[in-house]
Amino acid sequence: MHLTQLLRDPGGILHVRRLRAAGFTSHRIATALSSGAVIRPQRGWIALPGSDPELLQAASEGTILSCVSVTRRLGLWLLEQPEPHFAARSPHAHPQTTAKVHWRAPVRRREPQTLLDPLENALNYIAYCQPPEEAIAIWESALNKRLVTLTALRRYPYVGRAKEILQSVTPFSDSGLESYVGTRLRALGLRFVVQAYLHEHRRDFLIEGWLILEIDGATHTGRQRDLDNAQDWELSINGLGRIRAGYRQVLECWPEVQDAIMRLLSQGRPVVQGGDRLPNGPQHGKNPREK
Repeated sequence: MHLTQLLRDPGGILHVRRLRAAGFTSHRIATALSSGAVIRPQRGWIALPGSDPELLQAASEGTILSCVSVTRRLGLWLLEQPEPHFAARSPHAHPQTTAKVHWRAPVRRREPQTLLDPLENALNYIAYCQPPEEAIAIWESALNKRLVTLTALRRYPYVGRAKEILQSVTPFSDSGLESYVGTRLRALGLRFVVQAYLHEHRRDFLIEGWLILEIDGATHTGRQRDLDNAQDWELSINGLGRIRAGYRQVLECWPEVQDAIMRLLSQGRPVVQGGDRLPNGPQHGKNPREK
């Protein structure tokens, strides 16, 4: 195999030790360097020209790509696209960089000569780096995509904020917005089921056994949609047990959404035609993914 072919898979960069383990001699590596086929971003590392810039930065500065940079690469929820985040290779390291560097000890052991932190370590840094709601949303996104499981995470030595997050997250939120809302409903002391199965359809939230809360994603934004949602609230306040909130309303106008929820709950379960109250449901409150 040609040296450049071996480098393509791991982001275009490898440690010299791995190249030698694959059978490449110092002479072959030096020849590739002199021809310009590969470059040396830092002592011990060999890369293709134009390879992954974040991994090149990590190799050049003696760090590991971590935190939100890892979760972004995995396609997990992120409210914003942050600058690259890195982790120090050891508590005694002194990387020369102006980038964001995390210093906490990893909860999962790293493989030698790695440039990309395992997800379990990235989640640990996120617990301390990001605002609480955002951190919970990212953790739940990883669980929902089944990149990790609660059972496995509970076996790692998480402490402090990371342990608190681990005790509260579930794998049932289908979006970061739902994670935000779940955190806020929990803070209000409300009982709710996420992704409740009711009348042959999943509902984003079933609160206190009868109030349905639906969350519209970013594709349902706009002033007109906000007005429609507000009209839904008024209809609900006048007897219907359903409320809908949009992306902007969750992120920027949550007090209005919360006020509508609390008003409805204070009025009690609505009465339907004939004087009968709505049935208990989400099929007895079970989440469709709970066993």
